[in-house]
Amino acid sequence: MSEHPRDRPSFSVTHDPTPSDTLVAGFSSFGLAGLTAVDYLVRNLDLEQTGFVRAEGLPSITPFMKGQPRHPIRLYSADDLDITVLVAEQFVPPVLGELLAAAILDWTESAEVSEIAVLSGVPIPHGPDAHRTFYVATDDYRERRLDDEQVPPMESGFLDGTNASLLEQGIDSPLGVGVFITPVHAQAPDADAAVRLVDTIDETYDLGVDSEPLASFAADVRRHYEDLAERIEEREPDGTYDRMYM
Repeated sequence: MSEHPRDRPSFSVTHDPTPSDTLVAGFSSFGLAGLTAVDYLVRNLDLEQTGFVRAEGLPSITPFMKGQPRHPIRLYSADDLDITVLVAEQFVPPVLGELLAAAILDWTESAEVSEIAVLSGVPIPHGPDAHRTFYVATDDYRERRLDDEQVPPMESGFLDGTNASLLEQGIDSPLGVGVFITPVHAQAPDADAAVRLVDTIDETYDLGVDSEPLASFAADVRRHYEDLAERIEEREPDGTYDRMYM
């Protein structure tokens, strides 16, 4: 029996004010470094929630803070800061990443967002010298934002899921897309990897973020994200290692 269109998962973005020129995103994936990094940005920069992404037809979670439930994929911003931050606690399987990316891209196009920066951890075998941040980016994003001496390019490989769909859209459009990648370990969250991502995005956009308290912050949220990491491992225990090569 063919799948009815209404039975397919779908995503939609709701955002109150006009977003900033740049969207910084972190998604729920193994190691949770990107998610921890954007969550920390929200707290350190004292951003307020200004929107959310609704997921229909997808097994969901309902996170809560101090007894108050929240949408699992949220948007944050501030009047005096030219970035909007997307915090995606909802795990979205790679096979559905294109649908999530399409909803984000429809929104960014209508809102005239000019670039997207994604913070991501990848569980690849690595030595101590690889404990740094790399990039995969469209030409316009690289020319505008990146310096190979500070952040080197990832040599070769491929991405999938939401990150891949965002990059593919950026290749042949005015939208600049940069994915910042750092190796992660099994613990959740990988605080050291999250620190590297925070430092990289701070240097790239001159946000004035202090990453020193992140280790303490990561310890505070460890229990919350450990359960989320277990759910992710149950759904894709081995395949992640084959998606990216250095």
